[in-house]
Amino acid sequence: MPIAEDAIREALKQVVDPELFVNVIDLGLVYAVNVEEAEGKTNINIEMTLTSPACPAGPQLVGQSKDVLSRLEGAGAVDVKLVMSPPWTPDRMTEEARDQLGIF
Repeated sequence: MPIAEDAIREALKQVVDPELFVNVIDLGLVYAVNVEEAEGKTNINIEMTLTSPACPAGPQLVGQSKDVLSRLEGAGAVDVKLVMSPPWTPDRMTEEARDQLGIF
C-alpha cells in the first residue's frame, strides 16, 4: 500500500526552519507531493521552495526533508526538488504559523 500524501505532509512537519522556528508545511514551503509505487516501495517526490532565493537554510531544509521522508515505513527513493516559481509569499502560511510569527 502506498504512503499517503497526508502521512508525508505530517512527517514533513518535523522539518523546522531554523530562523523562523516554524515547520515547512505550516510555512507553505511544500508545493507538491507525488508518490509512485516501485517494487513494493513508495518513491516520494516533493517540490518545495524557500522563503527567499538566498535563504541560507536551504540545504539544511532539503537534507532534513529527505532524511525524514526516507525514514517513513515503506519509503523508496526520495527526491526533493527546490523550485522558485511561483515565489513564496506569507499568504501561503497556515493561520497557526501567522499567529506564531505575529503576522495578521
